[in-house]
Amino acid sequence: MTITLVQVSQYGLDGVQERSRNQSFAISCNNTVPSEIRTTWQLGSHRVRWSSHCATQSQPSFPCVDAHAARESRLIAESAGPEPPYARPSPLSYNVYHHSRPFPLTYSASLPSFDIAYETWGTMSPARDNVILLQTGLSASSHAASTPLNPSPGWWEKFIGPGRALDTTQFFIICSNVLGGCYGSTGPSSIDPTTGQRYATRFPILSIFDMVKAQFALLDHLGVDRLYASVGSSMGAMQSLAAGWLFPNRVGKVVSISGTARSSPGSIAMRYAQRSVLMADPNWNNGFYYDGLPPHTGMKLARQIATITYRSGPEWDLRFGRKLHDTSLTDESRTTPKLCPEFMIETYLDHQGEQFCLKYDANSLLYVSKAMDLFDLTLPAIKRLGLSPTEKTIPSSTPSLEETQTTALLKSHPPPANPPPHLPELAEGLRPLASIPTLVLGVQSDILFPVEQQREVVDALRLAGNSRVSYFELGGVWGHDTFLLDVLNVGGAVRGFLS
Repeated sequence: MTITLVQVSQYGLDGVQERSRNQSFAISCNNTVPSEIRTTWQLGSHRVRWSSHCATQSQPSFPCVDAHAARESRLIAESAGPEPPYARPSPLSYNVYHHSRPFPLTYSASLPSFDIAYETWGTMSPARDNVILLQTGLSASSHAASTPLNPSPGWWEKFIGPGRALDTTQFFIICSNVLGGCYGSTGPSSIDPTTGQRYATRFPILSIFDMVKAQFALLDHLGVDRLYASVGSSMGAMQSLAAGWLFPNRVGKVVSISGTARSSPGSIAMRYAQRSVLMADPNWNNGFYYDGLPPHTGMKLARQIATITYRSGPEWDLRFGRKLHDTSLTDESRTTPKLCPEFMIETYLDHQGEQFCLKYDANSLLYVSKAMDLFDLTLPAIKRLGLSPTEKTIPSSTPSLEETQTTALLKSHPPPANPPPHLPELAEGLRPLASIPTLVLGVQSDILFPVEQQREVVDALRLAGNSRVSYFELGGVWGHDTFLLDVLNVGGAVRGFLS
């Protein structure tokens, strides 16, 4: 083995380089030389930079990094077409409503047309007055529960059925994949009918209001004039509030679980971090990756960030603690930590990212999460967008902040010691919902939509004149995902409110 002098540079007294040349010297690695040599020697006015090519130790390995390359190789070998293998429901297991007319959007002119994928449970009454619209979270499909066409469990399986929160013996439930999604509804991965090519990032920016208006176009198609209720969790809670705001005479009740009426800077920051790592993946290619490899590494990292926001530290303390994932390690080997995952919480996040990175379209994640960030029901924000509800009914008088704090607020939680400065503007923005009975659920361990945001919705609704607001604050350690897991408390509150 040899050590090679790679550069000799001469500098003048003023620091400006005068002469540069390369020389190589063969030096035995048996000499007393540090195993890693990468330094600069000062020799008068000369600076000698030299490095070692001795391979005294084997190169370290990083399986967690190699996994990305292995996944990419597998994708290349298994590629059967230009579209990434999303784990979407089979097109034969859901219905599709096609809207053939131009569809105006909040931030853009219009979409030439769109599709909405949807599934249903229960039986619609002859008067069509028992319909519940179930709103989804960011990445959910229309498959909220099993059906004869698709018997696999849905994302709200234990909440839908006879005697459950959404009782199919009483109600007809509709759940759709949102506009902008990739599970059957029109989104960035869809074909632009005007060009015959995929939209990719030519797809227009969407708002939560656009998603809801598309759903009500579906309801028009089904002949549903008025919903018994709009029910939603997380982003679905935003959609549920937006449905009541846009169509106050067409929504009988609103259920908002772990949501907000105004995206907070903290939530925006968490979603921005996800979009940043995704867009930094070279495979993203400015959104035009459908003829090549999807940005699977960026998607995996984005999902890991998201998972941190969906659960809570106390849950992970109980569930994982500081345990290592490989219990067979000896005490001696445990004293040599590795850079790849060793703690069980690390392997959990790795698994969550790995499972998700090919299930959902990356561009849909960008567009739908951005729509969440843009959501703001304060009156100034609504005015800037030029939006207005249809046939709104506003109460003749609105209680003052002091009156509300001393009466209605005390029914569920103490009045805020320092009300946020935007609370009056949010109350003004929510006035179209003043006549709609509303259930708001918050979770104390939720870090993505903290309970302060649900309390804020309740306070604003009551300030707007809504005297039929019910609020429950749940404990537990499941964080934001409580709406998926706590069948007893979430399901019980929803069922009681709807009945």
